[in-house]
Amino acid sequence: QSRVPDHPLLQTLVREGYRGFALAALEERRAAGLPPFSHQALVRADARDMAHARAYLEEAASRLSTQTRGASGELAVWGPVPAPMARRGGRQRAQLLLQGERREVLHRALDRLVGELATLPGAARVRWSLDIDPIDLY
Repeated sequence: QSRVPDHPLLQTLVREGYRGFALAALEERRAAGLPPFSHQALVRADARDMAHARAYLEEAASRLSTQTRGASGELAVWGPVPAPMARRGGRQRAQLLLQGERREVLHRALDRLVGELATLPGAARVRWSLDIDPIDLY
């Protein structure tokens, strides 16, 4: 079943089988710079108020921008944005996605950031987590 039966990857699967599909999907991910051709980390924050979660992650993003200025764009920082399921258990959730072509650049930035997350303004109002190589964004 599919909502998009004419999608090129699905058509490749039908025509060429799994091997053709896998090669096409990997090529699409390589062209887009997505894993496994890059490395990601997802910083999640939840709070009673979305403004608190977003402000906390904005400060984290600001610290990352300052830390990685010399890395010549080797680390992309996207967000903060509301999580796909923005409200869960009465709390508002937001996230910050980090992506780098080289794992060591990502880990070096995270090593510095994790030490600061507990001391960021608003840290007492949020719960945060870090997911390396996230499987999904929920």
